[in-house]
Amino acid sequence: MNRQTTAGDGEGVDLVVAGAGGGLVAAARAAELGLSVLVVEASKHFAHSNNTAMSTAMVPGAGTRWQAEAAIDDSPEVFVEDILHKTDGTADAELARALAGVSARLVTWLADRVGLPLSLVTDFPYPGHSRFRCHTVPGRSGQSLLAGLIHHVADQPMVTVLNPARLTGVQVDGRVEGVTVTYPDGTTEQIAAGSVLLATNGFGADPDLVRRHIPEIAGAEYHGSAESTGDALRLGTALGAGTGFLDAYQGHAALSPADTLVGWATVMHGGFLVNEAGRRFGDETVGYSEYAREVLRQPGGHAVLVLDRRVHDACLAFDDFRDTVASGSLRWADTVEELAALAGVDATGLKATFTEVEQSARNGADDAFGRTYWEAPLVAPFAAVRVHPALFHTQGGLRVDGAARVLAVSGDPIDGLYASGGAAMSISGHGPTGYLAGNGLLPALGLALLAAEHVAAGPSTAEQSSAELKGLRR
Repeated sequence: MNRQTTAGDGEGVDLVVAGAGGGLVAAARAAELGLSVLVVEASKHFAHSNNTAMSTAMVPGAGTRWQAEAAIDDSPEVFVEDILHKTDGTADAELARALAGVSARLVTWLADRVGLPLSLVTDFPYPGHSRFRCHTVPGRSGQSLLAGLIHHVADQPMVTVLNPARLTGVQVDGRVEGVTVTYPDGTTEQIAAGSVLLATNGFGADPDLVRRHIPEIAGAEYHGSAESTGDALRLGTALGAGTGFLDAYQGHAALSPADTLVGWATVMHGGFLVNEAGRRFGDETVGYSEYAREVLRQPGGHAVLVLDRRVHDACLAFDDFRDTVASGSLRWADTVEELAALAGVDATGLKATFTEVEQSARNGADDAFGRTYWEAPLVAPFAAVRVHPALFHTQGGLRVDGAARVLAVSGDPIDGLYASGGAAMSISGHGPTGYLAGNGLLPALGLALLAAEHVAAGPSTAEQSSAELKGLRR
């Protein structure tokens, strides 16, 4: 991917994509539609360290052929209902409808055009999704998903990649006319461009912006790309763009002492979290994003996740969980008392918690926190892993419409300027509670696809921008 470009020779390109994560979808789709594309990526290590690579590769799709094969009745309308329910009606409805509407076609395109070996996750339900609709790759690894995109883009002669280089300016005179690219040695280059997609993620790596917009999670570790410093936010607002949902974020409540992701499948298969007193402190199944701040509020800002061999084996489908196991972070014991000692929690409190959890899991009754989903009671031997919370990525950004066009404060589109993923406002409402699994990747990949199609279609035929792939609607 470290190819040299001749884009600065005065000829220019049809589309500049800033960011080689989900933005690669836009590059590939635009090239399919006959456009010349320049991808500008700041990190040499983007294939392993950007937020797409660090994800669990869950891409929601509503109404896919994989769902049909599993006899799962789903639709974009049901997906939108789930989004609005999870966000208490605060999500942007237009954007939610656009992303839910393109979700099945996106998943199909990733499989049939990019060649990703996708499958539907049906072994456990993700909080907030009323249907099994998350599609993923073997190992459930974002690095594998991104590797497939990188390989696919490398075969596109219409795509050139500048790496390492950073997009530091966008020139607009009525519409986008060009960009400024800055290289690591400080030199700059002006490149003519018809359109620009800002796909540089959010501002999680800028502590000042995090403290300003989402102070409740500022004390947690940031576990995302070091390049997510708010470039798109600065570039867009300098051009008069509006912003939305800057307080939204995806957190995670379960990083191991080795900084590997333990994952929330552990909870959905029947695990639970306790504090130093050995006591649970909420309903873990509300979601891993909102539970990050709950863990942060516990003494010491950490918790202990408890599971058993059945849960352990069920979670080995995730590369991240296997990394956690390999790190030696899990501690095994045959009794609750031994487990408490190994985990450093109060034994009396942990024994009481085990009794309460077993009763709820066997009876299927609501517990004191309202948790109703228990796959099965835990059975010795038990395992414990100390976990700490993290900010994975911010979910607020530039205001966009259903075609990924960046909107000015006035509400009018800035002609030729687009945003996707963490650079754009989210469909997760405010704070962490509206986040649904995959609703980071869906705006990253889905808005990139929509942006490429809108650029190729041209403003006069924007409503037909997705018609070319009508045979891939499922």
